[in-house]
Amino acid sequence: MLTNRHIVIMGGDARQIEVINKLTALDAHLSLVGFDQLDRNFNGAAKMNMDEINAKDVDSIILPVSGTDGEGVVETTFSNETVRLTKEWLAETPEHCAIYSGISTPYLNDITHETQREIVKLFARDDVAIYNSIPTVEGTLMMVIQNTDITIHHANVIVLGLGRTGMSITRAFHALGAHVKVGSRNPEQIARAVEMGVNAFYLKDLETEVEGNEICINTIPAMVLTSKVLSKMPASSFIIDIASLPGGTDFRYAKKRGIKAMITPGLPGMVAPKTAGRIIANVLAELLLTKFSEEDGE
Repeated sequence: MLTNRHIVIMGGDARQIEVINKLTALDAHLSLVGFDQLDRNFNGAAKMNMDEINAKDVDSIILPVSGTDGEGVVETTFSNETVRLTKEWLAETPEHCAIYSGISTPYLNDITHETQREIVKLFARDDVAIYNSIPTVEGTLMMVIQNTDITIHHANVIVLGLGRTGMSITRAFHALGAHVKVGSRNPEQIARAVEMGVNAFYLKDLETEVEGNEICINTIPAMVLTSKVLSKMPASSFIIDIASLPGGTDFRYAKKRGIKAMITPGLPGMVAPKTAGRIIANVLAELLLTKFSEEDGE
């Protein structure tokens, strides 16, 4: 149990509701920051402002999956107030206080390094990424169906990156009868794509590979769909970029060429917030229980 453990949940979307439910069931003491417009109350959880929380009493901090922006501001679906995690406030927390976030950011890297606080990146874990790929795949299918006038069956589909999410997307589109090609820099991913029964190419050849593209799904968080690449892609193409912000697409040039391109950060939270929230909640509960059990010498 998490009895008497003070955990601050800062901002987030509907996924955080599942986290709150899970942690209150474990008897944690929760302070909810950025939830003032949420029309719901939780036993064992209080809606508060940052200046109302004594940092010296905080055992853990849970951020949205996107972490913070460059100034420490977190996303807040349930509030119009600005919620910010500052280095000064973090420095007041106990040394054992850890931050849990979906990803890290340069700002988070800086303040955790300077304050010597631990940051746990949930989406760096294989289990979270693999579980999370399920609602991501469903959301990607939904976006493709809504934004194209062709069937996925027999469509020419390019998937960029064959990581944990890219593999699930490739498998789903291949199963639906699409002609799938996977682009990667990684020889192991190229080999895996061939083993899966789809075509594969190295990213250095992307300019020629996009010539017959109808649907392009990018999972690589680096600029891969450059203006040079997009100039060779049919204007009727549809691009969905599911990489973390800012994505890997030159959206300005895509718009100029008339190519429909969308970036969809937090896609699981958009299409299946309850499932996505439960995935995060279950992993967080395991991590917190393990951490505090070790601290208590159990």
